[in-house]
Amino acid sequence: MPNDKTFSDEDFSSRLLATLDRVEYRRIESHEDFEDIARLRFRAYKARGVLPVAASSMLDKIDFDDHAYVFGVYYYEELVSTIRVHHVTANHRVCQSSGIFPDAVDAFLDAGMTLVDPARFAADPGIIDELPAIPYLTLRPTVMAAIHFDADRVLQHIRPAHAAFYRRVFAADIVVARRMADVYGFDLTLLASRARDVRPVLMRRFPIFRSEAFERRLMFERSSRFDMPPLTILPTARLAGRPTSAEMAYVT
Repeated sequence: MPNDKTFSDEDFSSRLLATLDRVEYRRIESHEDFEDIARLRFRAYKARGVLPVAASSMLDKIDFDDHAYVFGVYYYEELVSTIRVHHVTANHRVCQSSGIFPDAVDAFLDAGMTLVDPARFAADPGIIDELPAIPYLTLRPTVMAAIHFDADRVLQHIRPAHAAFYRRVFAADIVVARRMADVYGFDLTLLASRARDVRPVLMRRFPIFRSEAFERRLMFERSSRFDMPPLTILPTARLAGRPTSAEMAYVT
């Protein structure tokens, strides 16, 4: 899971990009890929002692919601992490955060906002300590989703110990200090990043989060143009070079 020790290295951002050169993303659609994701979630959650109480499966119906996007992160063609990204609107309020913080999520939506809600972050316990880039690689689709869907807020429902990472990297505000999550048996806190305000600084500080529009379309577009999603999606952070026009439009 994320920690702040990486910030002591001035070359960390460059090393993130170098690691990204060896990464592919896959939008998970097939039964076989979902089974791989379920196994990875189980290993990761068991290693960290955060298995959901009485969980019978590491997949749930929200994984198959039509506003949900499950991604696998492949490093040297091996699955090393996964995340699920939800696009949340007033007319489609399904997301992981709403199960624990329904009042806070509804307050955003009732105010006319749209949200991106990342969940089910899981990383291979056998590699996470050797690859400090994993949190950034895995959260990259969350930033891309915020741009693609023009979201107002990116939510983070996390354990309180991880709040410092999200506040420092994503300038996240604390929305709910902590609440017992019965499904897990421990406290969670809810944070939210102001997606448009944060983006210019984030892109300058961590170029790994940059992307071209066509990569974002491959990640999130569902249309008749794609009978099947692409098997792998190559990152475009280096191609983007500088923040794209879509990203710069968010400067306030």
